[in-house]
Amino acid sequence: MSASMSVKKIGVLTGGGDCPGLNPVIRAIVRKSVLVGIEVVGIKNGWKGLVDKETVALDIQSVSGILHRGGTILNTSRTNPYKKPELLEAVKRNFKTLGLDALIAIGGEDTLGVASKLVKEGIPVVGVPKTIDNDLSETDYTFGFDTAVNIAMESIDRLHTTAESHHRIMVVEVMGRHAGWIAVYAGIAGGADMILVPELPIDIAEVCAAIHKRHKRGKTFSIIVVAEGAEFKKGEYVSQDKKLDAFGHVRLGGIGEVLAGIIEEKTGFETRVTVLGHVQRGGSPTAFDRVLGTRFGVHAVDLVRNGEFGKMVSLNGNKIVAVSMEKAVEKLKTLDMSLYEIARIFFG
Repeated sequence: MSASMSVKKIGVLTGGGDCPGLNPVIRAIVRKSVLVGIEVVGIKNGWKGLVDKETVALDIQSVSGILHRGGTILNTSRTNPYKKPELLEAVKRNFKTLGLDALIAIGGEDTLGVASKLVKEGIPVVGVPKTIDNDLSETDYTFGFDTAVNIAMESIDRLHTTAESHHRIMVVEVMGRHAGWIAVYAGIAGGADMILVPELPIDIAEVCAAIHKRHKRGKTFSIIVVAEGAEFKKGEYVSQDKKLDAFGHVRLGGIGEVLAGIIEEKTGFETRVTVLGHVQRGGSPTAFDRVLGTRFGVHAVDLVRNGEFGKMVSLNGNKIVAVSMEKAVEKLKTLDMSLYEIARIFFG
């Protein structure tokens, strides 16, 4: 299907964790599609919607006023149709019964991993990268990341004043399962005194030494940013529970609490923890994320019309380009360590 005239009806879904910028993508897909005479079907709740045939018609009216809204009007889930053969059969069957010519999947590593497999089975899918962690390969940035960084930065700014007033150590736990992008960007922007990331094991002696160094020069408070996926040297995640989701991931969270307890015990300084958690996912997207999401949405429709299935839209420098979806989900994009070296200059 390479001729643009053969595409009459496309489906669009959002999978995995929500993040600011999803609605601008949906809006752009619908506006561009309507402009070129393509009908759009919204698939509710990620891959689950294609399994259960939960859909909604999308037109200009239904996407009016959603540009500034966080979350996703299509809702989302972490359903993995490859977990059971009957789920996969339902996806293939419903793609046909809905009369779809193509599908645009908006998601991260897991959602696009499913999309990439479906392409090999003959389902024409185009991908739009989404992860606030910014850890998807083959794209410089994903939408939602900038918003999350700004929320985290503002929180760090606010914590400075209360930390200083009480002479406290403040541990701020931010998102980042495997990559420290949010931690480093927010930490540098917010003036953190130490940043701990999943790419490097936590050296508690180094953390405590930096705190003591600050106290010696009259700074009686410290801000420490830690990514939720950061590990102690023993090599185990600190997770909320050991239950796995449909893609085999544990729920993270709790590293901040453990770290704060150890710091207080080893330094003798009062230590408090703030877990930003889902606050980073919520609310209105920044201008950067609204524009990036819009550009991604428009270009995704272009990929469909050009028959470039198995491809994902990507930000390369300041250009939107098409890249291999399979390659994008092959490995995670971990932190550029030269950025961490810049952050290190300001530790302690």
